[in-house]
Amino acid sequence: MRRRLLAVAAVAAVLLAGAHAPAASADTAFDVLVFSKTAGFRHDSIPAGITAVQQLGAANGFTVTATEDANAFTTANLAQYEAVVFLSTTGDVLNATQQTAFESYIRGGGGYVGIHAAADTEYDWPFYGELMGAWFSSHPAIQQVTMKVEDRTHPATAHLGATWVRTDELYNYRTNPRSSAHVLATLDESTYSGGTMGADHPFVWCKTVQSGRSFYTGGGHTQESYADAAFRSHLLGAIRYAGGKAAADCSVGSTPPTGRIEAESFTSQSGVQIVGDGAAHGGNRVGYIDNGDWVGYSSVNVSGKTGFTARVASGGSGGTIQVRSGSQTGPVLGTLTVVNTGGYGNFVDVTIPITAGSGSLFLVFNGTGGGGLFDVDDFALTGSTPPATNLALNKTATADSQCAATEGPAKAVNGTVNGGNADKWCSLGASKWWRVDLGASQSVGRIVVRHAGAGGENTAFNTRDFDLQTSVDGNTWSTVAQVRGNTANVTTSTFGPVQARYLRINVIAPTNNSDAAARIYEFEAFAS
Repeated sequence: MRRRLLAVAAVAAVLLAGAHAPAASADTAFDVLVFSKTAGFRHDSIPAGITAVQQLGAANGFTVTATEDANAFTTANLAQYEAVVFLSTTGDVLNATQQTAFESYIRGGGGYVGIHAAADTEYDWPFYGELMGAWFSSHPAIQQVTMKVEDRTHPATAHLGATWVRTDELYNYRTNPRSSAHVLATLDESTYSGGTMGADHPFVWCKTVQSGRSFYTGGGHTQESYADAAFRSHLLGAIRYAGGKAAADCSVGSTPPTGRIEAESFTSQSGVQIVGDGAAHGGNRVGYIDNGDWVGYSSVNVSGKTGFTARVASGGSGGTIQVRSGSQTGPVLGTLTVVNTGGYGNFVDVTIPITAGSGSLFLVFNGTGGGGLFDVDDFALTGSTPPATNLALNKTATADSQCAATEGPAKAVNGTVNGGNADKWCSLGASKWWRVDLGASQSVGRIVVRHAGAGGENTAFNTRDFDLQTSVDGNTWSTVAQVRGNTANVTTSTFGPVQARYLRINVIAPTNNSDAAARIYEFEAFAS
């Protein structure tokens, strides 16, 4: 986070020269709190950021209160604001009581906008990680970048083109937020030096947290950012969304037709890009497909499948999709031909039979001609019943504690079971909870918990007795199974099924204190 040496007076002069975003005259008045407390690095762009938000408020019908006093985070005080902006906050800025008030505010319907170093804040607070979507990891020197705008329907990006070229400090993040957030724009790492996230590098995203709204932009390090008209419009759209004045779909992809899999849900790829498209199911498609590109889906198994259907569009030369198993060079199960459909917005379904295979699905793209060959929106495999899908795999997990920095809640849903190493969630003491957000309400009828022997209080690796609970809103919980006196390393509970978005483990305190911590190596959820 390199400090920019630009005179504040010079920037203020530019701000006052009229770099204002268009007014949203239809808005009713609302109130915004700008919070810029720092407990680590302090950005010298904070004053320019405050001024910019104040000017946006004056021009667009919302009041702005700027503070660095964490005592503003009380239930009563937060209730008067429609949105709270964390402007390049750093470090641990709220105490436990203030955190509780803010979490209640968000879950109850409040709005949050995180700007730049808001991602470098509150690393030890699980809720903030859920709210943010991803924490800061590193950054290269300030430089120009080309951003790819995936969704141009959100009020924060509606004024932009398909790409956005700007100069700023470009964060790398510890995790990719795409699995829990709706990504609006990504960095094209081929246009600058120092990116570490590869072909999918989200930089702007939004999400919902129960009834609350969350928005994050990685921009805003430089003082010049706040004098830039496009960036100011970006902030205005973010604030209007967070304040509930502008509607936007920030769900993690809308549900495709029954049995369909979104093409952009790949877990590995080469050469392709995710493109925002209002005509595509879920609002995105896989595009920029050239000869030899491929995508892989580790959670999609081709075993027993006899048919493949893809929703495709082409304004170019078209080409073929090879359906392969195991890897991008694995056996070819079938080849689907894509012709020019009259444009990239004109989607059609194409179906082919495929031969029997095993392992994960890979799609390999081939064709001739310059530019993109075609785009893929979603697809379906038909045939016998596939292996059960683990609904909790790589979903957002939170907990009220963890034993060590390497033993966070996400380790319990990462698909890896390594026994007595750090690939587990470990609670910091007894009577703790862990939970996972499935992303949407789903039918759940079976839960598998892989743990260290439960119920045996004389062992050092003891999961204790626990309750399994479900919830549709994250507030009201129902106990579907009680595990008591179990000394096995795997517990399978079958129930219902019930509709649930959130699943929770409540650890029961032991009757002695030989080892109060719980260890969960993997948590799996299935429809039945």
